[in-house]
Amino acid sequence: MSIICCCPIIECVYFLACIRWLWQKCLYTAGHESERWGLATAEEFEPVPRLCRLILSVYEDDLRNPIWAPPGGYGIDPDFIILRKDYEETLGRAPPYIIYLDHANADIILAVRGLNLAKESDYAVLLDNKLGQTKFDGGYVHNGLLKAAGWVFDAEVELLRELLERYPSYTLTFAGHSLGAGVVALLVMIAVQDRGKLGNIERKQIRCYAIAPARCMSLNLAVRYADVINSVVLQDDFLPRTTTALEDVFKSLFCLPCLLCLTCLKDTCTLEEKMLKDPRRLYAPGRLYHIVERKPCRIGRFPPVVRTAVPVDGRFEHIVLSCNATSDHAIIWIERESQKALDMMLEKDQIMQIPAKQKMERQQSLALDHSEEHRVAMQRAVALDIPQAYSPLSYGTFHEMEEGETSGQSSGDAHTPFLKKWSESWDNFVDRLFEVDESGKMIFKRTSSKKSSDSSLQPP
Repeated sequence: MSIICCCPIIECVYFLACIRWLWQKCLYTAGHESERWGLATAEEFEPVPRLCRLILSVYEDDLRNPIWAPPGGYGIDPDFIILRKDYEETLGRAPPYIIYLDHANADIILAVRGLNLAKESDYAVLLDNKLGQTKFDGGYVHNGLLKAAGWVFDAEVELLRELLERYPSYTLTFAGHSLGAGVVALLVMIAVQDRGKLGNIERKQIRCYAIAPARCMSLNLAVRYADVINSVVLQDDFLPRTTTALEDVFKSLFCLPCLLCLTCLKDTCTLEEKMLKDPRRLYAPGRLYHIVERKPCRIGRFPPVVRTAVPVDGRFEHIVLSCNATSDHAIIWIERESQKALDMMLEKDQIMQIPAKQKMERQQSLALDHSEEHRVAMQRAVALDIPQAYSPLSYGTFHEMEEGETSGQSSGDAHTPFLKKWSESWDNFVDRLFEVDESGKMIFKRTSSKKSSDSSLQPP
C-alpha cells in the first residue's frame, strides 16, 4: 500500500525536475558562455573571413569558373595555388586540401575542406575514435583526426619546408572547417612538435584557424596550444558542443533534435567539476572566438559581436536548444557573419580615426595581452589540477613534462619524475633544517645568522 502511495509522489518530483530542467535550457542561450569574454579586435579577427573564403574554394572544381563563390568572390588568385589534392589523391586518408601562397598577407596556407556527406572515407576518419584511445603530448586526442593529420604532414612536409625556405618571413597557417578543422588543429600540433622538419621555424610563425571544429583534444592540450590554435564558433553551432560519440550523432541524423535533447539532459545533470576532471574528455581546441548575432526572446539576426578568450571552464560545455544549431555550422553563414563583424570593427576604427602608428602599438599590446591571458589560463588549469584527479597519471598534466618523457609511458613511469622531484625537494628541505650530531641523532641546524655570528668569533 505504501509503495502505491509513493509512486505518484515520485512521478510528481520527476515531472517538476523535468520542468525545471526544460525551463533552464529554454533560458540558456549561447551568449551566456561568452558574455564575460573580451571583445575581439579587427587586427586579430582579420584573417577569419579571408580564410573562410579560402576553405570554401576547396569545394570548387574549377576556380576560374566558380559555382559557389560568395558575392565578393573568393579573393584568391588561382595561379598561386601551389598544390591541390582531391579524394583520389588523398586515398581517403584525409579530406581534400590545397596549399595556397598568399603574397598579399605574407602567408603560406594549407586549407582543408569540411565533411562530405557523400564520402564514406570522411565518415571513416570522423568515427575512428574511442574514449581515451590515443594519447599525444601528455593528453588525449581524436584518433581518426590524428591519423589524417599525420598523413597530411608526412605528405606535404617537404613542400612546406621548401616554401618556408623560399619565403622565410612568411607565416605558416593551417585552416579548416568542421572535419577539416579537427584535422588542422591536430596537424598544427604535429608541426609544432616537428619544427625541425620545417626548417626549425619559430613556434610563433605557425598558427591555425579551426572553423566550427569538432571536439578533438583534451583540456590540457586545448589550453596549452591556445597560442597557436584559434577556434571560431558561430552562435549556437552544435558540433563544438557535442560531447556525445560522433558515431551516435550520425546514427541519429534522422532524429537529431531527439539526440540534442538527450545530450542536454545528460550535460545538465552532470556536475561541471566532474566534466573538467575527466582527463579523456575532448574539447574545442585553442583560443575561442564566439560570434554572437542573436539575443534571447528576439526575432532575427542582429549585428554580430565577436568575443574571445582562452577559457578553462565554460568551454562550450552545454548543447543549446536552438533551431539554428545546425545552420550555424555552415561555412557559408560563418563567412558571411564573420565578414559583417570585421566590417563593423573596421568602421569603428575609421570613426575613431586611429593613426597607423597607434594601430601598430595596439597590435603589439594585443599580442602581449594574448600572451598574458594564455599564461593566466595555464595557471588556472594547473590550479584545478584536472588530469591528476584520475589515476594513472599517464593521461598527462598541465605541467610541462620532464625532458625525455613521452606520452606513451606506463602509469608507473609517469609517476617516476614527479616522485623523484618530490623526494629530492623533501631531502633538500630536511638537510636545511636538520643535521646529524656525533651520536647519530638528528638535531636542528643553527640559522645562518647564528652561524655567521659564531664564525665571527672564531680566530682567523
